[in-house]
Amino acid sequence: MTDSEKAFEKEPIDAVVAWVDGTDPKHLQKRIQYSNSLSRAPIPGAESTRFHSFNEVTYCVLSILKFAPFINKIYIVTDDQNPKIDAVIKQFFPERFNDIRRVDHLEIFEGYEELLPTFNSIAISSMLWRIKGLANQFVYFNDDIFCIRPLVPEVWFKKGWPVLRGQWHFPPFERLLWDGIKRFFGQKKIAASFQIHQWRAAQLFRFQWRYFRSGHTPLPMRRDHLEDFYTQHPELLASNISSRFRTYEQFNTVALSSHLEIRNGNKNRSAINAVYMQPHHRGVEYVNKKFNKCLHSSAVYFLCIQSLDQASQAEQEKVKEYLDKIFKN
Repeated sequence: MTDSEKAFEKEPIDAVVAWVDGTDPKHLQKRIQYSNSLSRAPIPGAESTRFHSFNEVTYCVLSILKFAPFINKIYIVTDDQNPKIDAVIKQFFPERFNDIRRVDHLEIFEGYEELLPTFNSIAISSMLWRIKGLANQFVYFNDDIFCIRPLVPEVWFKKGWPVLRGQWHFPPFERLLWDGIKRFFGQKKIAASFQIHQWRAAQLFRFQWRYFRSGHTPLPMRRDHLEDFYTQHPELLASNISSRFRTYEQFNTVALSSHLEIRNGNKNRSAINAVYMQPHHRGVEYVNKKFNKCLHSSAVYFLCIQSLDQASQAEQEKVKEYLDKIFKN
C-alpha cells in the first residue's frame, strides 16, 4: 500500500442524503407554479410520487448511525425544509446529534442561484460535491435507501478508491431506438430514463460498446475527482443543472463518477448487495418476502423502497413495522 493509499484509509467518510417533502404546501406550490409555467401538458420528471415523503429520511439516517457508525458527518440536502428528525436522533443516538447538518440548496447552488428553485434530482446530485466541509470521501444516499446490517468502511472505500457497485451492460440501443421513433413522430418530451442518463455519462468518457450501470444503493464518490472534472468542464456542469425538472438529455453524476474512476484506474468492483422493493399493489406477502431476504441473507447490505406512497395502507403499515423493528431496536 502506498503512502497516499494509507493516508486515504485514515480520512473520514461522510454521508449525503438527498431529501424532499413534496407534500409540504410551500414546496408543492412552487412545484406547481414552475411546472405550469413550463407547459400545460404533464412534464416528465414532475410526477408527484417523485417528491412524496413517507418519513423515509428518518429511517435512512437511523440506518447509517446504527450500521455504519464510522460515518463522520451526515448532510441532509433540502430545499428550505426541515426533516424533523431531531427527536428520534436524540432518543436513539444522542451522542451523534451534532454530526448531522441540514444543507440548503442555496449552499450548493452558490453562484447559480438563478436556477433555484430546482426540482431536478440529477441537477441536485451534480452539486453535492460543493457542500461546505464535505469530506473527500463521501457516500450518496437517496432518502429511500437504507443500510440493513453492520458495515465496515471497506464496503465503500478501499485504499482511497470508491467501491463501484453495479454491472457492465451493453448500451441501451433498444430504448434509444424507440425514443428516436417517438421524436420522429412528433413527441417532444421524452420521459427521463435511469439507463439513458447513465449511458450519457459513459459517453463523456468515450465508452462505446458498454457502460457500468450502478443500482439503487448508497454510492461512494470522491469529492476531489468531481471537483476537478467540473472545474475543467464548467459547460457540462452548467448544462446539467439548467433544467428545473429532470430531462431526457441529462447525464447521471453518479455514473459520471463511476466512469471517471474507471478511467483513472479504479479496480474496485462489487455486486450491488441490495434488495429493491416497490410495494404498491403487490400485497403484504411481497413485503414479507423482500424483508425476509434482507434479514436472512448475509449478502444483502442495503435496501431501497420506492413509491411507497402508492402502496395500500396495509402494505405501508407492514413496511413501517419492519423498519421500526430493524432501526429502532
